[in-house]
Amino acid sequence: MNRRSFLKWSGFGLVAATLGGLGMREAQAGNRYYSGPLSDHFDGKVFFNPGGEEPRGFTDLLRWQFGGGKIDWPKAVATANFVTTKPEPRVEGSRLVVTMVGHATLLIQTAGLNILTDPVWSERASPVSFAGPKRNNPPGVAFDDLPKIDIVIVTHNHYDHLDIATLKRLIERDSPRLVTPLGNDTIIRSDVPQMEASVMDWGDRIEIGNDVIIHCEPCHHWSARGMGDRRMALWAAFVLETPGGKIYHIGDTGFADGIHYREIRETHGDIRLAIMPIGAYEPRWFMKAQHQNPEEAIAGFGLSGAAFGIGHHFGTFQLTNEGIDDPPKALVAAMSSAGVGTERFKGLRPGQQFEVPRAIA
Repeated sequence: MNRRSFLKWSGFGLVAATLGGLGMREAQAGNRYYSGPLSDHFDGKVFFNPGGEEPRGFTDLLRWQFGGGKIDWPKAVATANFVTTKPEPRVEGSRLVVTMVGHATLLIQTAGLNILTDPVWSERASPVSFAGPKRNNPPGVAFDDLPKIDIVIVTHNHYDHLDIATLKRLIERDSPRLVTPLGNDTIIRSDVPQMEASVMDWGDRIEIGNDVIIHCEPCHHWSARGMGDRRMALWAAFVLETPGGKIYHIGDTGFADGIHYREIRETHGDIRLAIMPIGAYEPRWFMKAQHQNPEEAIAGFGLSGAAFGIGHHFGTFQLTNEGIDDPPKALVAAMSSAGVGTERFKGLRPGQQFEVPRAIA
């Protein structure tokens, strides 16, 4: 059996596909998603992190998958044991309310706009419906309880962030405007051709109405949907400039010595809220370059100068080795060590909300 068949049909091949083709190199000439000028992060075929690390290759993938150390998660918890929330229809003015749906899906409400990040209501974060990481908990907001969505931000194309089935439901119900980095629009429009999309490169900005501006910013990650498309679509973080202050949102990132957090502070000044990943980080030798851990997230929070923070990307889909409760426990320890109080940084569970204060008390 060749390497491609082995990955496709072996049990850990599904993990590789779900995380976006880990270990697979580009299989064909050219870029199927994007064609544009060379830049400091695009070489004419693929995107890259300037001065950063590429994701590890096939040999290391095998070492991880056969190396043991994966902590079993409990079976899915009954819906009755989880909080479900029906958000307000609109949050006006400078008020800022964030509701955790699950994993990297959050509802951001401010300035009369409803903004949804990396929406996934599907049962699995996977290219197939019958296998791959399955939800351990239901969405914290039932799809039918969502207020009308104005903006959808998709940070990159991994299956736990870009879910075509959910995007189809949103476009049929609300016709929201999509904001996403270069190349991801091609993937989405192949299944949702009617989606209105604003496609952004690092450093771009767009006005979306209600005195809100979205800035596209670097983060240290990568992309792929499967075999042969590694790094052919861009990944990004975003800064939302609103009447009530700036919101810094990251879907996935490695810490990368904190370079992007420092740049955000230098470029954007005061940040009211930073939303950042704190999960899917073990084993560190394999994941460190692409996924920060809670200690690094709190360090980045400090470097960014943000007044308040929210941790996400944990407790819903098991993608890596750590236990289901390890990220929130590590987050508490990191916050205590850094002197960050629980009133400033929240590791939200599905259904929980955070009404972000206007200033530190």
